[in-house]
Amino acid sequence: MSTHAKRERLLLADLLEAAGPDAPTLCEGWSARDLAAHVVVRERRSDAAAGLLVPALRNRLERVQAEFAAKPYEELVRLIRTGPPKRSPYALKQVDEAANTVEFYVHAEDVRRAQAQWTPRVLDPVFADALWTRVEKMARVLGRKSPVGLVLRRPDGRTAVAHRGTPVVTVTGEPGELLLFVFGRQERASVELDGDKDAVLRLTEAKLGL
Repeated sequence: MSTHAKRERLLLADLLEAAGPDAPTLCEGWSARDLAAHVVVRERRSDAAAGLLVPALRNRLERVQAEFAAKPYEELVRLIRTGPPKRSPYALKQVDEAANTVEFYVHAEDVRRAQAQWTPRVLDPVFADALWTRVEKMARVLGRKSPVGLVLRRPDGRTAVAHRGTPVVTVTGEPGELLLFVFGRQERASVELDGDKDAVLRLTEAKLGL
């Protein structure tokens, strides 16, 4: 049975292949080639990927990522599609599902929504609920940089507090859209914002996410 992470991995690979190496993405300063290199390094070079979390290792990460970005684009897409090597922790189904479902969903949308024409994906209810579970778990971390109080709300009324404070802005949308919003893709997330006008503006201009 296919996992959410595996499905999103294949979708990301398809989108990168169709877009081409020079296509823009929602990751500031990154082309599709840069994004593909990031994904491959994260899965295959744990020694360098540690730089995603440890500032002292950031230079090493950037150097290794640049080396991978110089590889043939087709090879990078193939490595994403085929998945990590057996020795990688990501090769374990449970780890892959826990660590990559959100990673691949967000990056697939980074590629898709950077194109001239796009429409929001309609997610199946099971996947939407899976993403909502991630929103609930990650909300406080992703929303910690919010300059205002931030509440995330599904259309059915379920909520998650991403940041405590005043004034409060309530962001309403489907789970995938809320996830993109708190990952810093506010401009491309299909959501509704309710709150003081100035607070809404501050929120939409803030650097949310990790």
